[in-house]
Amino acid sequence: MKEKTVIITGANSGIGKAAALKFATEGYHVIMACRNMEISTAVQENVIEITKNINVDLMQLDISSFDSIRTFCTAFKSKYPRLDILIHNAAYLNHGEKEYKLSPEHIELSFATNTFGPFLMTRLLADHLAKSPDPRILHACTTNIKNFFDPKRKIEFDNLRGELRGTRPYSTYKMYGDSKMALLMLTFKLAEEYKSMGIKVNALQINRVKLSKETIKKMHSFWKVFALLQNITNPLPAGMADNYFHICTSDEFKNVTGQLINHKREVVKPSTNEKGLTQLKNILGSNSYPRYAADPQNVEQIWRLSTLLTED
Repeated sequence: MKEKTVIITGANSGIGKAAALKFATEGYHVIMACRNMEISTAVQENVIEITKNINVDLMQLDISSFDSIRTFCTAFKSKYPRLDILIHNAAYLNHGEKEYKLSPEHIELSFATNTFGPFLMTRLLADHLAKSPDPRILHACTTNIKNFFDPKRKIEFDNLRGELRGTRPYSTYKMYGDSKMALLMLTFKLAEEYKSMGIKVNALQINRVKLSKETIKKMHSFWKVFALLQNITNPLPAGMADNYFHICTSDEFKNVTGQLINHKREVVKPSTNEKGLTQLKNILGSNSYPRYAADPQNVEQIWRLSTLLTED
């Protein structure tokens, strides 16, 4: 088990930190891929101290920056002979943010972090994953994609580089949901692309977990109170980290690819009806995802854009 290597992006807090603890406890060689090295170094030391696993490495990565991703992947491949598991956990959702922000490559920051960055990183590490006897990739998705049960909801493909930021209202929550829907669609396409290489690609729909004090502080007053109340009953991140581990290591998911999996570890299917009471059932339940994600035209559109934006 100690020979197996896992990369976890955003492994210095929340579910990412809990996942680092879980994999390290199970004897995996853990690579914490994090942006803020000052915070992450303390977390790395804490994970090593708790798990007694010295094979917990920290490497700098800003997943919103293509240059940072390329630097990370070059350094990783020069140091490690193969990669067994890649978990795209890092995400950008800045509660209360009102300004449209761009990545170093002038891409809307939510999409750069949550969609195009993971896409590029996966492509650069695919050859190393193919060297593993059981390579798996997991994308952290979100229940926010349920907003696409509304037939009017669409990804703003025309505004991903700030084309309309002076004339169209900006919502960090909409961009977050859109970027995660795009990541789900890429999950389906990447699974097809890498099937011949034996690489399994799935997404996990993250349910509610306890939010950190730092995250809650960024919220507006109403949402701050709402989040504090929810936190009373919200489960700890460790439960979702267990799902990361199970999906990426168990025999149950050994041959599963191109699927969205819910917090109960059930495969989620596209909805067949999105009207009336069925639409409400879809929103409240966890067994179906919006048909928008399964539309081949939508999948091809995000695939073409991802390929175009990440070309050297």
